[in-house]
Amino acid sequence: MLVNFNEMLMNAKKGKYAVPHLNINNLEWTKYILEKCNELQVPVILGVSEGAAKYMGGYDAVVGMVKGLMKDLNVTIPVCLHVDHGSTKEACIKAIDAGFTSVMIDASRHELEENIRITKEVVDYAHERGVSVEAEVGHIGGTEDNITSTSTNATLDDCLTLYKNTGIDSLAPALGSVHGFYKGEPNLDFETMAVINENLPIPLVLHGGTGIPDDKIKKAISCGISKININTELQSVWSKAVRKFLDENKEVYDPRKIIGSGEAAMKNRIAEIVTLFGTKL
Repeated sequence: MLVNFNEMLMNAKKGKYAVPHLNINNLEWTKYILEKCNELQVPVILGVSEGAAKYMGGYDAVVGMVKGLMKDLNVTIPVCLHVDHGSTKEACIKAIDAGFTSVMIDASRHELEENIRITKEVVDYAHERGVSVEAEVGHIGGTEDNITSTSTNATLDDCLTLYKNTGIDSLAPALGSVHGFYKGEPNLDFETMAVINENLPIPLVLHGGTGIPDDKIKKAISCGISKININTELQSVWSKAVRKFLDENKEVYDPRKIIGSGEAAMKNRIAEIVTLFGTKL
């Protein structure tokens, strides 16, 4: 059964580990992630960007696919189906009505007052339907769905103001991480991260987990990060394996064999991520 992320993230916050948020891009990716996390017996959040939802046919198609796979694969772990960076209230409502159990409303491009207004409207709609809500304050830069933007770090005051005026269930404070690959060494503000965690009762989220060294991932978790988003990293390991397969098997044209050639590499990386995050049921 699909669930919202409230229980899994509060358990992570108390247990000082992180739940993996792994973006899905097609049926195969969803299957690989569900199979591996079910084998490892760890909870997972399936992230779906607006671009990925459109690519897969729409929110209803994604919900049907995920539910069908969970049933046919006999998945027993907690699974949350989450909108990643919902850009508007309307997009979040559409996903909720389709059956998503969690949404991120990203109104961080607006001034704080407008961010609060939009986020509160989404929270009111979502909570009436048992759906959890993540928001962002500051702005996490980098490249997401081929849109490049710059970062603006969050402050404790802004985090508290957003939380107190919206009732969100988790918060992604921009503290130096970026989407996509890093150009240079990631520079995370762990001091502010820890202070926000100490003053906020809800779990914190780290976006842009790809490319952050293991020691900094562990430090982020120790500073209160309970959910870490991974997308580019899985895309990278999958695509490298597929390219190698195609180079060595130029006569193969069956899409199942081509796409499936990246399965082992992807599942191996998922196992490494879960171990690094210390994820538990």
